[in-house]
Amino acid sequence: MTTLAEAAAKADALAQAGNERELADLRRLWDQPLEDAARDADFRARAVAFRAVGQFRFRQKIELLNRGLDDTSPACRGSALISLELLSRESPGPVNGVRPMLHRMASGDTNDAVRRLAIVCLGRTSPKSETITLLAGMAEDDRYERELREAAKKTSAALKKKADTQKDPYK
Repeated sequence: MTTLAEAAAKADALAQAGNERELADLRRLWDQPLEDAARDADFRARAVAFRAVGQFRFRQKIELLNRGLDDTSPACRGSALISLELLSRESPGPVNGVRPMLHRMASGDTNDAVRRLAIVCLGRTSPKSETITLLAGMAEDDRYERELREAAKKTSAALKKKADTQKDPYK
């Protein structure tokens, strides 16, 4: 294993297998190289680093992902969103913490793939009326491409269903 991308792939496999001890060892070994890559001048190295945060299940590096969400490169923003979504699968905390930024990215990022990824992340948030309303509005807005409108519609409906279920747990 010589690259961060290879180490991150191994970390992801260890996490999926539930091998916490080896994953923790790998995190310690790659902590500083990941930090260094996230500050690299080359957007490709930064994108690998932001993606690796999720693959390593590095919950302590949420602040680093926030930097990735603000990166000038769409590849970096997308990689940070992928990691954010991965870290939010068990709990909505990571995505809830950046909800306003996700709203801005979903509705106004210059890259359609980044917009779709932001919508996917919003699907992991706790259901809030402002998110449901934003996504429902995007689903009806012809200024957005068809795939983006469909993603917004699907995510809005899922959040609405989650909200209704939370109101009445017997549904």
